[in-house]
Formats: sequence, structure tokens, C-alpha cells
Amino acid sequence: MKTVRLTADPGGERLDVFIARRCPELSRSQARRLIDHGLATVDGRAGKPSDRLPPGALVTVNIPPPEKPHLAPEHIPLTIIYQDIDILVVDKPPGLTVHPAPGHPAGTLVNALLAISPELGEITGTLRPGIVHRLDKDTSGLMVVAKNERARRALSRQLKERQVHKAYLALVQGVPTPRAGVIEAPIGRHPKNRKKMAVVAGGREAVTKYRVREEVGGRYALLEVEPVTGRTHQIRVHMAAIGHPVVGDRTYGRKSEILGRQFLHAWKLAFAMPAGGRTVEFESPLPPDLRQALDRLRAGDS
Repeated sequence: MKTVRLTADPGGERLDVFIARRCPELSRSQARRLIDHGLATVDGRAGKPSDRLPPGALVTVNIPPPEKPHLAPEHIPLTIIYQDIDILVVDKPPGLTVHPAPGHPAGTLVNALLAISPELGEITGTLRPGIVHRLDKDTSGLMVVAKNERARRALSRQLKERQVHKAYLALVQGVPTPRAGVIEAPIGRHPKNRKKMAVVAGGREAVTKYRVREEVGGRYALLEVEPVTGRTHQIRVHMAAIGHPVVGDRTYGRKSEILGRQFLHAWKLAFAMPAGGRTVEFESPLPPDLRQALDRLRAGDS
């Protein structure tokens, strides 16, 4: 990790523009990613790309070494819901990281996909071939993966324009009031813990719709949740912010005695096919661990 320390010039330049200008090896989009991941700070505090720099501020930039796109296929059990020449729809199991990252170079969804669909390796120059959206390691459920560059562009455009519809099932502490609603609260990097996200003033727009599907044991609620935007940890952060954290979420809630991970499952996914534009929809039932935990709570075992 290379660390660069810079002193801001007069004039109130944007943080991302300043970093890209003063660090020639970084593009502006790369600077934004570093800021979003808490790797660039202003006077020791996390910021956002649009922050205007006060004169003399100390900007610290931690630049990771360049990614080396070397990915090996691995035969990891994986459920494929649908596949054609353009896309794969995967039912990701819990505990599987989506793509390689520092400290986790292998054993990921990408490695498993390369064993199933070697043509993904032709999308070069990245450790995330075909990945257009992600699920947290301990979140299960549906993901669509592009098998070629044309499909990747088409799906990425739909995601950017909010034309991909994703719905989750989440079990939360307590029963939200009202029973159906919209949470609109900006999300950004936690000001004190860069590994966490938080509702913060000046964060990026984040909108989550929810509806109570079932009250469970008088102490929990099973929700259908639709993230309108796609911020990191969005559902988990928003539910915790309104006082109803996801059951089993150790980062934004608390440990569960009946479940070893957060109760969050991407159960429905709809989008337009890259070729032809036909709208398709896929569903995934609750996996066994979540179904068993839910049955125990229904039976009064909490």
C-alpha cells in the first residue's frame, strides 16, 4: 500500500478532482473509489468525492497496488438458475465472497463461475469479470452475471438507470411502524470505522422500500424489501437506522443465538435481457438455514 500526503491548494477544489490531479497514476473514477472505500481522508476524516477542500487541508491517500488479473477456475458447488450465451443467473449461497479482494485471493464466486463458464475469462483486465452487482458474503440469493462485454454494458446501464428490480426477504427485530414505508436516508462511510457504512449527512442518496409480510412470534417481522438505490450494506444500514436491525447482523445489530449470519436473502430479480430486451423475472426460495430459523421463531423458540 502506497501512502501519499498532499496539502490542499487555495480555491476549494473537489476532493476527487484534487487527488486525480495530484496523483497522475489515478483517474478521477479511481480517486472516487478510493474515497468511497475510506482510503482517502481529509485531516484524518473520511470524506466524499464532492467535498470542497479548505486551503491547507492535509489529504492522505492510500493507494493499493495494481490488481493483477490472475484468476483460476475452481470447482465450487454453485446453483445456476438460468444460462444462455449472454448471462448467468446464480443463486449465491451464504458464506461465498463474490470476487477476489486483498486478503481473499481465491475461493470466490468468480472462481466458481470460471469453472462453469470459461468464456468469462475473456473479459480481461479485471478481477471481477462479468460481475455487475454484488451481494454481501453472508447474504444469499439471486445475482445476474454477464458472460460477455456486450451483456455487461447492457446490464450495467439498466442498473445505473434503476431498471433492474431486486427484492429481498429480511427478518428484523421488532415490527416496523408503519407496516409499509419508504426509508430515505443518505448513506456514506462511517466517520470512525471505515469498514462500516452509516446514515450520514451529506452521504449518497439511498432509498429503501419495505413491507411487513408476517409478524413472527410477536418480536420479529419478516419483510419484503426493495432497495431502489444500490448503496453498500443499504438494507442493513437502513433497517438498523429505524430501530429494526436485521436478525443476525453482527455489524449493524447483534449476534443471533439461532442463526450464524444475517437473515437477508435476495429472493426476486427482474431485468431486460441484453439481447432482445424481453423482461424476465427469477425467484429463489429461502435457503435451509433461514427457513429453519424462521420455523423455530414461529414455534416460539427465541
